[in-house]
Amino acid sequence: MTTRASVVLQTVEGQGLKVLARVGSGGEITMDSGPGARGASPVEAVLAALGGCTAMDVIGILRKQRQQVLGYEVVVEGERRAEHPRTFTKIEVLHRVTGRDLNPAAIAEAIRLSDTKYCSVHAMLAAGAEIASRFEILPA
Repeated sequence: MTTRASVVLQTVEGQGLKVLARVGSGGEITMDSGPGARGASPVEAVLAALGGCTAMDVIGILRKQRQQVLGYEVVVEGERRAEHPRTFTKIEVLHRVTGRDLNPAAIAEAIRLSDTKYCSVHAMLAAGAEIASRFEILPA
């Protein structure tokens, strides 16, 4: 299976760098750096990709388990090496789930399945970084 992205420089002059990535599905992602940046940096986009990948897995699994999820947030934080290349060394993924009569075991299992079986972004990053996932159940 081939996946494609095309990245085009938007700022030719000036201090910052702004690029527009067009992906195979037709979507666009703006990445930005420098003064007045309005988009994510490429490194922030990697963390967002991990959060999005695991969120889609987990909510899909919880729906199949008939969990009454009313709200869901994934917060991803990463630590990077001081020297170049500044790759991630540690990443924490926090799942905040709001709902009615949520089963903590079901949530833990959904996260485990995402981390170990379904999330491709997790698998790629785990090759070079320690990734820890945890969850909180918030009152509805």
